[in-house]
Amino acid sequence: MNIAFFLTPKSELVTLEQHITIRQAMEIMEYHRYTSVSVIDKKGRYIDALSEGDILWHLKHKEGLIFKHTEKESIDTIKRYRPTLSVSINSDIESLIELSVTQSFIPVVDDQNVFIGIIKRSDIIHYCIDKLEIKETGERIA
Repeated sequence: MNIAFFLTPKSELVTLEQHITIRQAMEIMEYHRYTSVSVIDKKGRYIDALSEGDILWHLKHKEGLIFKHTEKESIDTIKRYRPTLSVSINSDIESLIELSVTQSFIPVVDDQNVFIGIIKRSDIIHYCIDKLEIKETGERIA
């Protein structure tokens, strides 16, 4: 099965550009109520995802933390504690299932590593449930 079937396109998502400030990232994430957001460079290439936890741990380890400084510090200074791996649009469903064990969404990129969207863990789980129902009963359960 083509994984594009599961894709939520970039046009329907919020992304962060890698050079915005920590404060800007926090405002965007709070406004949209996201706990993790894909980070892209100026050419649209996928860098990684930034999570609330990444920001929290970064701030915790700042000596002499002054929140006002988040308005000047770029998010590319934040260490990611758990990288969010991407897949190629040409990947197979098995790759998605494997990554969905540890990631709530899987970023999808084209051959030039340009971010084109995400696949949500919930969509993968629904697909697997549908497949199991068909296999167990021989027919689809509505």
